Amino acid sequence: MPAYAAAATPAANAASANLFFSQSPLPLHYPQFDKVKDSDFAPAFDAGMAQQLKEIEAIANQKAKPTFDNTIIAMEKSGQILDRATTVFFNLVGTDTNDARKKLQAEYAGKFAAHRDAINLNGKLFARIQALYDTRTSLGLDAQGVRLIEQVHTDFVRAGAKLADADKAKLKEMNGELAKLATQFSQNVLAEVNDSAIVLDDAKQLAGLSEGEISAAADEAKARKLPGKYVLTLLNTTGQPPLTNLTDRSTREKLHKASMARGSRGNAYDNTAIVSRIMTLRAQKAKMLGYPTYAAYSLEDQTAKTPEAVNAMLGKLAPAAVANAKREAADLQAMIDKEQKAAGKPSFKLEAWDWAFYSEKVRQAKYDFDESQLKPYFEMKNVLENGVFYAANQEYGLSFKERTDLPKYREDTYVYDVFDADGSQLAIFIFDPYARASKRGGAWMNSYVSQSELTGFKPVVANHLNIPKPPTGQPTLLTWDEVTTAFHEFGHALHGMFSNVKYPYFSGTSVPRDFVEFPSQVNEMWADYPSILKHYAKHHQTGAAMPQALLDKVVAAAKFNQGFTTTEYLGAAMLDQRWHQISVDQVPAAAGVMDFEAKALAADGIAYAPVPPRYRTPYFSHIMGGYSAGYYAYIWSEVLDANTQKWFEDHGGLSRANGDRFRQTLLSRGGSMDALELFQNFAGHAPQIEPLLEKRGLTSEGGAAGSSK
Repeated sequence: MPAYAAAATPAANAASANLFFSQSPLPLHYPQFDKVKDSDFAPAFDAGMAQQLKEIEAIANQKAKPTFDNTIIAMEKSGQILDRATTVFFNLVGTDTNDARKKLQAEYAGKFAAHRDAINLNGKLFARIQALYDTRTSLGLDAQGVRLIEQVHTDFVRAGAKLADADKAKLKEMNGELAKLATQFSQNVLAEVNDSAIVLDDAKQLAGLSEGEISAAADEAKARKLPGKYVLTLLNTTGQPPLTNLTDRSTREKLHKASMARGSRGNAYDNTAIVSRIMTLRAQKAKMLGYPTYAAYSLEDQTAKTPEAVNAMLGKLAPAAVANAKREAADLQAMIDKEQKAAGKPSFKLEAWDWAFYSEKVRQAKYDFDESQLKPYFEMKNVLENGVFYAANQEYGLSFKERTDLPKYREDTYVYDVFDADGSQLAIFIFDPYARASKRGGAWMNSYVSQSELTGFKPVVANHLNIPKPPTGQPTLLTWDEVTTAFHEFGHALHGMFSNVKYPYFSGTSVPRDFVEFPSQVNEMWADYPSILKHYAKHHQTGAAMPQALLDKVVAAAKFNQGFTTTEYLGAAMLDQRWHQISVDQVPAAAGVMDFEAKALAADGIAYAPVPPRYRTPYFSHIMGGYSAGYYAYIWSEVLDANTQKWFEDHGGLSRANGDRFRQTLLSRGGSMDALELFQNFAGHAPQIEPLLEKRGLTSEGGAAGSSK
């Protein structure tokens, strides 16, 4: 719901000290982070829900016959206090949580679910929406207005508005329990990441890491009151960054196994029982709403439409990906054998904890460079300003100016004004790069303020990464993967900043889940685009440009290790589908969760021990949140991305004309049109899978992933 100003309520006047009761007076309604008090959230939640329910009752019970303005637009304008409070709260929970916020999150999960149900299952309100839906083409509305009615109607039907009262009551109970369980799952994941960090006694066990990384491990140990020891913290992916450089194989094994065991160790943070219960409830909910499985329910309003369509695409990719991974594994095994023989030691079989370490060695042999050669040229802020921002300037004419006068929720974040090509302010952008114990894993974009003509608001958006913070005084040097992630997340930011829609419902990234990753993946193409790479790949000490020969090698190695990358992703995506394509009686109990995972991976032909899934079930946060039955979306979107990259290449590459076309036909439209229609309006044809196969090196002509061309 939107977050724009309205007349103050009596409750708001009585609690004027609560900053959520009024709109932020800062530029573009940027949040007043310096005034946020955790004690303000609960009163704002309570007052906000009460206010919105009163507004909804007024809409539902009015005597005037339903009109677009008195029903749909009135709904769009409802819930302003609640929107302001929840927007800031959930963004802070993700990026900088604490005990008070965790407690509030758990306490209000069920209350928020009940609040949503009170609206979505309001019979009188739905009758008005149904009446408008039945007459939508005769109301004199433009296409966006008609679509808004259709989408709101669909949302209500999918939320259970047509159910009998008894089933509505059951659904409310399910939704409340699901909300509480999802919150508990996410809090367990964060706790397990911190609890599973490995403790080492000797610096020799960290051989291969940089001095800064070893120092950071020592600092982490001191912070945990373990002086003289070293602590390696974890990220919430199966693979862990230090595995690339750790020369001590036993340390690699210990780190990898600690990562893999998270959430299924039988401790206080074990998530297997929660997984079993969530999957049971989701299957029951889908059946109640008339769907054979939760995947069928979830996918109906995505561009994929059906589980069968998702299974067909993933099934087409999996054999080629695994075959390429096995070819890559043969190269790694050969490297292991060669090194062990040269050292006069017996060889050993490649294991998952060896992959990153030896793939880096193979990369060096194939392309004559390694990640350590690249990192000095990728200082974080330079990558952001002279890479990510520069690409946006060249493609769209945007300019950026850092500002230090606005409050921050963390001092190590950055804030920028964003200006359009005509010099007018487009948005405010927040950059939050560093990993910390209070921050969830992964990388993401969120909106604090969303654009719409109805509100007159301009966007305030943020990107969050999880880059290890170096010791004080040392530069933040990025890996190539972290560079591409920065470009990727800024693609989401552009989608939010370019929004030019009438209604908040359609703003920015409010598109199908399997379409939302598409613009961000397209933006990755500029990371190694020659003119962009040359502009930001500068040595952090000397300012010298990265040598052309090294630049060429970076581009040549683009398809390296794609068998691994695709296989670990598909393992997670297919596991997600397996979980959500089962009926209630097929859901395993807690003790059978990990066995279900193993059998699912084997059944899909994606079980390859050296390449485990990117996420295992007990720490697969995506599918316990907004990506349930939807993790396939990344590669589904990449089909569109690969087609779009080919379009850019066929039309001259990076240019303002091409960027403006992409912005006008697609990025600015949000969810105001059908997603695939937006793509076809831009590309001029339906999506084709061949460009993706070529991009990932999965075509028979391309040979093994990682082969140079």
